[in-house]
Amino acid sequence: MAHLQDWIEGARMRTLPASVAPVLAGAGIAAWAGTGSLPRTLLAASVALLFQIGVNFSNDYSDGIRGTDDVRTGPPRLTGGGKAAPRTVKIAALACFGLGCLAGLVLVALSGAWWLIIAGAVAVLAAWYYTGGKHPYGYMGLGELFVFVFFGLMATAGTTYTQGLSVPWQAWVASTTIGLIACALLMVNNIRDIPTDVLAGKHTLAVRLGDKAARATYDAMILVPFALLGSYASTLLPWSYAFFLPAFCIAIQCVMRIHGLGAFDRHEGRALIPVLRDAGFLELAFGAALLLSFLVS
Repeated sequence: MAHLQDWIEGARMRTLPASVAPVLAGAGIAAWAGTGSLPRTLLAASVALLFQIGVNFSNDYSDGIRGTDDVRTGPPRLTGGGKAAPRTVKIAALACFGLGCLAGLVLVALSGAWWLIIAGAVAVLAAWYYTGGKHPYGYMGLGELFVFVFFGLMATAGTTYTQGLSVPWQAWVASTTIGLIACALLMVNNIRDIPTDVLAGKHTLAVRLGDKAARATYDAMILVPFALLGSYASTLLPWSYAFFLPAFCIAIQCVMRIHGLGAFDRHEGRALIPVLRDAGFLELAFGAALLLSFLVS
């Protein structure tokens, strides 16, 4: 029987910043536009967190029953590691999706944008079929694309929209930056798993690119967002860019770790777990910086 720590590990805490960061960014822009709402921000965060955990449990279930997790370089999974019955993990995933949908309905009711129910339904389907079904798109190298759309564009712009029923261009830039960093988080996870994914027939983008090109792509995913901040020159106060310094320092360390630069050894396999953790911290720090910079501008 799985213990509480096993379920916490199954929720993949290192990936949760991918759900919180876009809400912080979107809420900051909504506040800057004069339409900020704390209750709606909290509801959006609840939806994002519950969907993220639901995705993680559904991936655990689908990969486990497919046999993809039989040999792993990362921590053992609930299903693949035999810690919990597949049906139990599936129920946990569906429960998270259900609770997320409930919070989403409340958010939609407050905003009056009922068409967002369709967007939410599409998000649930995308979450399930990432590794579920007969032809999971995560096995085709499309995972990063969907992460960019749902954990970047939809989560960030959606948070802004539910608070003011409009999405200024600043929100689309923020959506792009957050989406790229979220993709980097997935990329480093898949770089770690390249050897075992090849054996399991899981053709992630990292597998398709190969280790060297995947690491270069990872670099771009975490550094391009800082270049895009230049588009905010006429929007943010010059000194507010200081809020991004912690995120930039984390980004540089991520690049150094993954390539073995400076005092760091080149990380492979399980040794990439700290890089995955740091990518999560980077996204959270970047989202918080967007929130703070727009609040003061």
